[in-house]
Amino acid sequence: MTMEVNNSTTPDVEARLEALLQAMTLEEQVALLAGADFWTTVPIERLNIPAIKVSDGPNGARGGGSLIGGVTAACFPIGISLAATWNTALVEQVGQALAEETQSKGARVLLAPTVNIHRSTQNGRNFECYSEDPFLSARMAVAYIKGLQSKGVAATVKHYAGNESEFQRMTINSEIDERPLREIYLPPFEAAVKEGQVWAVMNAYNKVNGMFAGDHPTLLRSILKEEWGFDGLVMSDWFAAHSLTSVESGMDLEMPGPARERGDKLVQAVQAGQVSADAVKESARRVLRLIAKVGAFDDPVIPDEQADDRPEHRALIRQAGAEGIVLLKNDGILPLDPNAPHTLAIIGPNAKTAQIMGGGSAQVNAHYRVSPYDGITAQVGPTVELGYELGCTNHKYLPLLRERFTMDYFNSLDLSGAVVAHTETIDSEIMWLHDVPPGVNRTAFSTRLTTQFTPDTGGEHQFSLVSAGLSRLFVNGQLVVDNWTAWQPGESYFGGGSNEVIGTIALEADEPVEVTIEYACPETGALGVRAVRAGVFLPLGDEAIERAVALAAASDVAVLFVGLNGEWDTEGQDRPHMDLVGHQNELISRVAEANPRTIVVLQTGAPVTMPWLNQVAGVLQAWYPGQECGNAIADVLFGQVNPSGKLSQTFPQRMEDNPAYINYPGENGRVRYGEGIFVGYRYYDKKNVEPLFPFGFGLSYTDFAYANLRLSATAIAPNETLSVSIEVTNTGQRTGQEIVQLYVRDVTASLARPPKELKGFAKVSLTPGETKTVTLTLDRTALAFWDDARQAWVAEAGEFEVLVGSSSQAIEARAEFGLIETAVFGGPGRR
Repeated sequence: MTMEVNNSTTPDVEARLEALLQAMTLEEQVALLAGADFWTTVPIERLNIPAIKVSDGPNGARGGGSLIGGVTAACFPIGISLAATWNTALVEQVGQALAEETQSKGARVLLAPTVNIHRSTQNGRNFECYSEDPFLSARMAVAYIKGLQSKGVAATVKHYAGNESEFQRMTINSEIDERPLREIYLPPFEAAVKEGQVWAVMNAYNKVNGMFAGDHPTLLRSILKEEWGFDGLVMSDWFAAHSLTSVESGMDLEMPGPARERGDKLVQAVQAGQVSADAVKESARRVLRLIAKVGAFDDPVIPDEQADDRPEHRALIRQAGAEGIVLLKNDGILPLDPNAPHTLAIIGPNAKTAQIMGGGSAQVNAHYRVSPYDGITAQVGPTVELGYELGCTNHKYLPLLRERFTMDYFNSLDLSGAVVAHTETIDSEIMWLHDVPPGVNRTAFSTRLTTQFTPDTGGEHQFSLVSAGLSRLFVNGQLVVDNWTAWQPGESYFGGGSNEVIGTIALEADEPVEVTIEYACPETGALGVRAVRAGVFLPLGDEAIERAVALAAASDVAVLFVGLNGEWDTEGQDRPHMDLVGHQNELISRVAEANPRTIVVLQTGAPVTMPWLNQVAGVLQAWYPGQECGNAIADVLFGQVNPSGKLSQTFPQRMEDNPAYINYPGENGRVRYGEGIFVGYRYYDKKNVEPLFPFGFGLSYTDFAYANLRLSATAIAPNETLSVSIEVTNTGQRTGQEIVQLYVRDVTASLARPPKELKGFAKVSLTPGETKTVTLTLDRTALAFWDDARQAWVAEAGEFEVLVGSSSQAIEARAEFGLIETAVFGGPGRR
């Protein structure tokens, strides 16, 4: 079946799909509606219907391996980092590159992008999402989807809908009034469908207003498929199918396979008249349509996975990572001169560790990781003297025991019987999603890992285990960590694993010891994850901070690399607070006291508090910028790249200021979205709460001036557009990029509305002294609110104000215009 890559199938292709459906038995149609295994769909060999493979995203394409290990892949910047670029053209290029990455893993569908809203500061998955603002989220999503699908790889926008927290995400009921649902939480999905013409949608785990998202006829059928006209495929999140009737509600594909809620159960339900045969046929049609769109009918082979480390991908990752970095503070200390004689102190837990991504299903086994220390070393000249101190740690779990292990597998749960498989691993974290060595019983096995560990320094060493399943650790035959006898569930591994269990033992420097880990795999969580992780650490003494302070005092400039990592910013659990973990705040404050020429480089996936802000000379928010991490950061530190990133999420001064704080995380199985439409900057503006850094904020190494705001009309009709133009001049000494932000205020609204809402933006590059005119366009959708009473969008006749500036609070110009007639559009029964 030949088909060009485009966003809608042709009548000829639809006719051929219908012919296939007519030739299929009920059993064959039903077979298409659940996966074959963890990553592939079911083929129908009799009719030459191929299987297609999917892969996790969104900052890479991991392929069919587990979250740890597997074939290496390019690791791109995380979602909030991409959003901080405000550069849709760049994000589209990232989408194109990710399509090539997906194809290198034999997959045709990428499970991305993630477009849930930054409702709270604590959501463990904020790093993966774009923004607190639905308009910015929508622009990023559309660009990403267009890039990905332009090369024939399906995007899967997720998680539809109401998944703004990891707390009890499998079962919690998100209670969202219709107006905020329509104005805040659904627009990125709507744009993905209507503008991005996305080929697949993934439903969320949670309930929305009392009904699981995957069983929700209003969300899936009425809004998504009928109102928005979505002709693509709806798939479940993994293990998120809850009923036979979900096919009638609008969920087309149950993943992963084999079927649990479909298969023979669904065939029997159709035969008994309990489920509509037409609904089954319609979902099968959507599966076939996706197979056609990705070109699998013409090229049905699923190739082996390849590590495709391309120079152009490296360069793009470096560019995107640098462009997403936000300069939050600069008291004239940046950029640093890489060739001027000076001493540079490099301090902190993220200096020699490349924090490139968050945790969970977004993880990939990166081709390589460039640490900030390595990135700096590569750029400084011979006249710069570097010093390094760790200062403190920021790990949640003890650092991995990175040794080569031998592994013996047993088809029993107590390591009894014959060894049925023997393998090796180069790390001490192993996850078995569906892949085990040949001969091993996937549902009932145990394994023994053995290695030799030689400590560099003597002392009381800590060893730890985290496991989904039972585990214990021995050192020279002595039981040190027992996570077997009294295993307890915790937060790890998507809620299926334990908390960390730690034991201690005294070891001598340079004296090797034998470390043995035993593991057994009873299922312990809803996802059936099997995993074990072993850590080892010699605790730092108080002198670690003292050494860092001494180094800073003896240096011309101190650069602190602090923040979090994928253990804290991760799927499956929310952050407990907004503070930097461990002794990092103390470290920063002490170093800044010793040397006021201190720069802080933050790597987090969401806002953090900064009690030391007034003590330091500079702050960069670098996020998790992908495998080129250290190079991207060094490019900005040394002025190879002029920072142009702007915040896509407000940084409040404290967690209690966050608009969701009163209702977070929920109780008794429900969470109330009580702040309504006042999410993010909409709340801070409405309540006049001063944030630490506002939405849209970001500094540059140059300066910009705004002038001559012009509107194309003083009043428009609902079917007309308004052009908004403004001149922007680079008044500084360096070439730079400015993000011009357009906000709209409804002056005479009949309902409560935010003081302003983002409705347009443009990124413009200017050389010193150069002026450019930026023009943005508004239509009725930019003026409208959702009216529950009319069940429609309403752009209300009256006065409006446009506000143009460099952030949500730095408004440089404003002007008023009128809408001369009320427009009512959209909603049920309307397109």
